[in-house]
Amino acid sequence: MSEELIDHAAWGERFFATAVTAERVLAGVNVLAGRPIDVGPLGVGPGRIAKVTATGTIGTATGERIGADPVSFQVDLPVALRFTVDLGMDKQRFDAEITVPLVITAHGRADLAIVLDVTPPRSAQVVVRLRAQGLRASLTSRAANVEGELRRFVARYVAKELEKPYVRSATTIDVRAAVEKAAAGLGPRDDSAMAHELTDELPAAIEAELAHTAQLLLEDDE
Repeated sequence: MSEELIDHAAWGERFFATAVTAERVLAGVNVLAGRPIDVGPLGVGPGRIAKVTATGTIGTATGERIGADPVSFQVDLPVALRFTVDLGMDKQRFDAEITVPLVITAHGRADLAIVLDVTPPRSAQVVVRLRAQGLRASLTSRAANVEGELRRFVARYVAKELEKPYVRSATTIDVRAAVEKAAAGLGPRDDSAMAHELTDELPAAIEAELAHTAQLLLEDDE
C-alpha cells in the first residue's frame, strides 16, 4: 500500500482505470451470452423469392482495452446460426459463424456512475463465415446473397438488444452505491458479537460516568 498523496485529477484517473477493467466490461456485455436468435422467414435474392429461416444463440464475448483517453475496449461478440434457404421446390442448409465487433467506451456520469457506452455495429462490420452443406448449397448462398442478409439482420438484432434495460443495467457501474455499501460495513453490525457487547456495556458506562460526575459536584459543594 502506497503512502504517496496525489491530486484529485490523478486519483480520479487511476480510479477510473482500476474500476473499468476488461473483465468488468466483458461481464457487462456477456449478459447477452446464451440469448436465442430466431430469424425469418426473410425474403432474399432476386424478387425475394427464396426464404431464409435460422435459429441460433449469442456466444461469450472476448476483447481487450484499446484506449486510455477515453477508456475504451474492442469486443468481439460471437453468434452461431444454423439456417435453411427455402427455394420453394428445394431446401438448402447452412451453418454460420458470425462475429459482431463492438467498441465500448467508458464515461463518467454526474451521479458518480460509470456508464459503458456500446457502439452498435454497422452491417458491413459484421463478419459472416458460411459453411454450406455441399456445392449446390454454396451456389445457392451466392445467388440469394445470404451473407448480406445475415449481416443486416444480426447488426439490427444486436443493436436492439443493447438498448434493453437489462443490458443498460449490466453496463452501468454504480460507484456511489458501492461506496455507501462499503462505508456501511465499517461499523459493527446489529447482529455481531461486538454490537451486542457494546449495547450491553454502554448503559452501565453512562450510569457510572453520571455517578462519578455527581460525586464531584457534591465534593465541590462541601
